[in-house]
Amino acid sequence: MAVREMVAARPKMPQNRGQRKGIIMENTNEMSLEFDSRSLNEGFARVAVAAFATQLNPTLEEVADLKTAVSEAVTNAIIHAYGKKVEKIRINCCVREREMEVEVVDHGVGIRDVPKAMEPMYTTKPELDRSGMGFAFMEAFMDELQVRSEPGVGTTVWMKKKFGGRSGQRDLSGDA
Repeated sequence: MAVREMVAARPKMPQNRGQRKGIIMENTNEMSLEFDSRSLNEGFARVAVAAFATQLNPTLEEVADLKTAVSEAVTNAIIHAYGKKVEKIRINCCVREREMEVEVVDHGVGIRDVPKAMEPMYTTKPELDRSGMGFAFMEAFMDELQVRSEPGVGTTVWMKKKFGGRSGQRDLSGDA
């Protein structure tokens, strides 16, 4: 499994996409979306990212894994980053070859102790019946997971999934 806290050496998704207009980049594709931190938008986010991933011809299992990880990251931002305030959550996706990188970014309260927050069963909201398994699920369903957070500034969850369809599984195109 991947590094648990973000390090400076990881590939960074482009921040200023406007400067790249007119440049042909083979085997890459990017998308970003921004939405309100409302619980009803969690489903929208997971479906939008899954739809973007269809260009990789993923298996049903790969799509389910991706949707679960995105759902957990977005739910964490909704519940923990902003509390009851409605602010913005941003998702950036980049496809390179047979891999997809997903960043879920909030500008909320941040996480004081990232390693502690990533421990299974740890939650700061036990009164909301939170299981504390969000990061554990993200880590289990993605190939890499990195978290960068600064109290008072926000949190970025970066995940990578390699697609390739394992033999014996049916992909979304209907080809086995």
